[in-house]
Order: sequence, then structure tokens, then C-alpha cells
Amino acid sequence: MLDYEEDITKYAEGLDQTKILTVYKNIPVFLGNENKKFQITKISDGARNREYVGVVDWLNRAGIINICYSLDQVCLPLKGNYNPSNYRLYFGDTGLLIGSLDEEAQDDLRKNQNFNAYKGAIYENVIADMLVKQGYNLYFYKNEKGTLEMDFFIRDENSLIPLEVKANDNSTPSLNSLIDSDNYKDIKYGIKLCNKNIGFNGKFYTFPYFMAFLLKRYLKEK
Repeated sequence: MLDYEEDITKYAEGLDQTKILTVYKNIPVFLGNENKKFQITKISDGARNREYVGVVDWLNRAGIINICYSLDQVCLPLKGNYNPSNYRLYFGDTGLLIGSLDEEAQDDLRKNQNFNAYKGAIYENVIADMLVKQGYNLYFYKNEKGTLEMDFFIRDENSLIPLEVKANDNSTPSLNSLIDSDNYKDIKYGIKLCNKNIGFNGKFYTFPYFMAFLLKRYLKEK
């Protein structure tokens, strides 16, 4: 973490280095929240979005973070259908997320215990990085009532694919709703990444986490 902070200080020319460091250091805070939405106005007293223009983009171009934008509507096309002011920030290296936690928490994670609020964040960060490395842009969705939420969306040649990440093998009400509802006509099936073997239940495929890096190849060949 300190090496990255030193590099930011060294290479962030033309932008306020303090603002970049503030955004960088607050990423784990928002990932630990249930909503995970990154909000500039909450990172420091009096912070305003217009004062941080270019900061998130700088971190993204530097390969330090991956930006996941909120979809306005669950439909294609993805690039023309997102809200640039509503996003989540993931680290480009999950080790940075682990390194941002205190030493006791890091020891717990190595022992696979006491994940608590960061359990979902860690798994999502890993998958986000795998998707980006395959060339995907990142998108998520959460409706206004918070009753429907999806971690990521990708696509194949003909359809929009909701992708849900589960730390274990929990139920998937949002994934089922997106597939079953007539309101989302671009969705034909879904994918669930979890602690489970390969399978298909007629609605969505299940894959173990470690296979996420093969998704684009699989969908192309499928």
C-alpha cells in the first residue's frame, strides 16, 4: 500500500495529490459498506464532486483501480446505458484491498475466518479484476428500493448476462427475478460464480470462482 501511495505522490502531476490519495485510501471503506457505492461527498468534510474531477480517471488510467458503473436500465447496449456519476471502485489488485486492512484482519483472512463485511467485497474484487483482464467493462445494477441487485453484467452475441458473485452457495433471488421477469427481454440466462462445481439448472450456469478468467472464451465458443 505504501509503495502505491509513494508512486501517486511521485507521478500525479497536474492534479492534487492529496485528493488522489484521499480517494485511494477510502476505497476499502466504501467496499465494506453494503451498498459499495463510492461517494466523493463522504470522503472528507466539504468534499464536492467538481473538486475531484479527473481524480478517479487518473487512478483508473494508472491501473490502480477498476470502475464499475451503475446501469440506468437492465438492457443492451451496456456502454450507452450507464450512469457516470454512480459507480463502485474496486482495486486492480485484490492484494491492495487485503493490504489496506489491519494486521489482525489480514491474519483472519489467511485463516479463512472473520470475513464479516469484507467477505463479499473481496470476492467481488477478485472477479472484477478477472473480468477487466478479459477486456470487459464493469457494470452493476441496483433498483431504487434495493430489492433487486446484480453484481456484474456481461454479454454474449445475442443476450445480456447477469453475473452474480456469492461467497458460498447462497440463494439468488435477484438472479432468478432478472431471468424470469418479462421486463428484461435481453436476458436469456445468467451466471453464478460461487463455491460450487460446474452446472446448469435451466436458468443459470454455476462456475467455481477460479474459472471466471475463462468466461469470455467460454461464451464465444458457446
